[in-house]
Amino acid sequence: MKKVVAYETRVDELPLFQKFSGKFDLDIKYIDDVLTPETALEAKGAEAVTILGNYPVGSGTFRALRDAGVKYIGLRTAGYNNIDQEAAKAYGIRFSNVTYSPYCVADFATMLILMCVRKAKQILTRVQAQDFSVKGIQGREMHNLTIGIIGAGRIGSIVAKNLSGFGCNIIAHDTVERDELRGILKYVSLDELLAESDVITLHTPLFESTYHMINQDRIAKMKDGVCIINCSRGAVVDTDALIAGIEAGKVGAAGIDVLEHEEEIFHHDRRSDILTHRQLAVLKSFPNVIVTPHTAFYTDQAVSDMVEMALTSLVSFMETGESRWEIKE
Repeated sequence: MKKVVAYETRVDELPLFQKFSGKFDLDIKYIDDVLTPETALEAKGAEAVTILGNYPVGSGTFRALRDAGVKYIGLRTAGYNNIDQEAAKAYGIRFSNVTYSPYCVADFATMLILMCVRKAKQILTRVQAQDFSVKGIQGREMHNLTIGIIGAGRIGSIVAKNLSGFGCNIIAHDTVERDELRGILKYVSLDELLAESDVITLHTPLFESTYHMINQDRIAKMKDGVCIINCSRGAVVDTDALIAGIEAGKVGAAGIDVLEHEEEIFHHDRRSDILTHRQLAVLKSFPNVIVTPHTAFYTDQAVSDMVEMALTSLVSFMETGESRWEIKE
């Protein structure tokens, strides 16, 4: 029986780990904490570990894993920007990520677009205070809008298909153009998308080339009153530039599911704590900004996909020395 150590295990993941551990004949040890140089000691005797991948894994952690005998890491996330790839190579540890149902994020982004366009946060806040007036909460109709999708891949393409039912004009910018989307959207340059879109929704990975791609200069090129939706990675948006755009009235609304420096806040109960994330405090204070705690991915199907694929990858690593999901950049 192969031994695997699972870090950052959530309660909702446990039944899935138990289901797939039986399928793959695995002995899984569960650790609530994130993977650090200290908690890496818990993996002694195991060849593989699985983590959520939301926290940095650097040189010290890889050294500790190597000393514990670990050879493989299976991320239960698609993003791997928190992994120090040079350190992984230096200590001989190979890792993989997962793909999962793209509908979870696509549907959530579609929901945020509708909520922002119809000023749902203001409406719900008023109702809670028993203010049933309508002044200031007039919305817009989707069929009158141009929606710009930055990154029309697995997730962005489903956003486009979702939105096509509303009759809106859909444009997209991507390095790869999909034939299946022709007739649903029109591919345009990034500058054209920025200038023409009433709503811009981001579905691009975080690379050096996409870091702060939404910044002061690009916000200045957008329509007045533009709505920005981010369900990709927090650092794709320069948060200070977004806040400045909202305060100036250039950005009319925003739906934010991911945020720079969200670690240690999102996915934690911090009700009794003083938070030092000033950008989050400012964004939450705006009546036209919806902030959700990195939950677009969080559906039954997606969580099952993540656990199953991470374990499938680790079993493949351990049995054959290869995994089709290995990151080799």
